[in-house]
Amino acid sequence: MASLPTLQMDKLLAALNAAEIGQHPVEVHGALVGLICGGVEQKPSGWTQPLLELMNDGQALPKELQTLIDDLYQDAVTRLSDTDFGFSPMLPQEEESLSKRVEALSLWVQSFLTGIAIIQPKLNQAPLDVREVIQDLSEIAQVEFDVAEDDESEAALIELMEFTRMAALMCYAEFGPAIDDDEPIDVGVMH
Repeated sequence: MASLPTLQMDKLLAALNAAEIGQHPVEVHGALVGLICGGVEQKPSGWTQPLLELMNDGQALPKELQTLIDDLYQDAVTRLSDTDFGFSPMLPQEEESLSKRVEALSLWVQSFLTGIAIIQPKLNQAPLDVREVIQDLSEIAQVEFDVAEDDESEAALIELMEFTRMAALMCYAEFGPAIDDDEPIDVGVMH
């Protein structure tokens, strides 16, 4: 398995900047994971074009950037299908300010929702628990960035990150390829 996605963020940011693609790595990862969790065909011809449409108007990427994204894709599929739930969204480390991490989570969730909606255009016909989780994610995507740097805000962010992680796993279980374990994933509802 590749290194943790957060460790790839600097490399991905540099490659995006070199290619003059104005997206943050968390947006790329969110869209990619959204496509995967939406059930995109898991071979290069299935997932590459929808991602290119989202991040580069359908145009091919420079080789270095495409290689990084291929690795990110492989890592995400491996982690999403891991029965130990090794998946987590690509987000900045704790050293970053709380407001930057909240903004990054919001961007990741927005991109995730866009990716999943492209592959699952009839999300409104998904099972009720999935629709509720998607609704909760849309609220997370609109969270305020201006937060106090305190323990309470930090705890709230951690809770939102865990909810987001479990929501992605739930969507993957619903729309992704068949998984051996038929145990439903309960993320709780945030209403």
